[in-house]
Amino acid sequence: MRISSSVTSIGWIPQGAIAGLTELPFHLSVAHYDMPPPDRLVDHNALLDADAVRFANRLEGWIEVQDGKIVDHGHLGQGRLGRTQLKLGSIGMAFPAVAFPDLRPEPTVTSTEVTFVQTAGGRTGVAAPRRVSRPPFVQIAAPSAWSTLTLTIRADGSSERGLIGASPFPRHWVYDDDGELIAKSGLIDFDHWYRKAFGAHTPWGDADSPALVTAVESALERELSLGIVNSKPRWRRLKAGDSLVEQGDPGSDLFLLFDGVLEVAIDGKVITQVGPGAILGEMASLEDGKRTATLRAVTACRVAAVPADQLDKQALTEIAERRRAST
Repeated sequence: MRISSSVTSIGWIPQGAIAGLTELPFHLSVAHYDMPPPDRLVDHNALLDADAVRFANRLEGWIEVQDGKIVDHGHLGQGRLGRTQLKLGSIGMAFPAVAFPDLRPEPTVTSTEVTFVQTAGGRTGVAAPRRVSRPPFVQIAAPSAWSTLTLTIRADGSSERGLIGASPFPRHWVYDDDGELIAKSGLIDFDHWYRKAFGAHTPWGDADSPALVTAVESALERELSLGIVNSKPRWRRLKAGDSLVEQGDPGSDLFLLFDGVLEVAIDGKVITQVGPGAILGEMASLEDGKRTATLRAVTACRVAAVPADQLDKQALTEIAERRRAST
């Protein structure tokens, strides 16, 4: 009996993920940010063809099982990079990315399971200047983007998948064999990527970057987050260890965690961590106007703040009820 499974990662650039002078082409509409990919992935190639995402890594595998034991296996799938589309007035230009060879180490095989690993990516489409430590001290090159996926298929028909490595930019979303969104990278570090993601500092130079993976927020939170980002919110940046709010403090703002990881603590005890896309602060707006938990940055974070009355109260009530049930 043959058992097949897959895992796919999508790389995309969320709004506001780039800061400083390098964001100028986005402000001038020469370059563009991406809309969030769909909750359910149907065709990653169609997204790439439409310039809706930047690259995809699809890992597929299969095993052959006889009498409860694995007798054969195969590794399929591949990565694919899109084009960088720029527009100057009415003139559109497309710069193809340079794909690197997919990296596929030998699978780990036992009689009951096989674990496949695949790294895919390459150099992005537009070269840019960066400082280097040797003459002429400036290099014109395009940084590299990648993801490293793992897929374990078992003789009992179950499977497990994950994102174990990724470039610090762009954002990476991970989908299972049914196309359901199951995980996402928790932190974008454009500055580090822009300066360091070259040559030896990539998997093709034997240096992958561990992926900070976070759970997926609810579909309702993703829907509300689009309205928050489009409403010109106030933005806050936190360093690791900074508090966004303290338990017991008054407050009515709602927060969208745009980038990074926050821990949620009640009475000094950390009860959970949340990643990008989470909407927070709804408890105070629904109850007596006091914060019911402390929110503290585990990593550097970027947070959007809006008045509570800007969002639908019924939707906030639903988020609060789900959060109570999960904790």
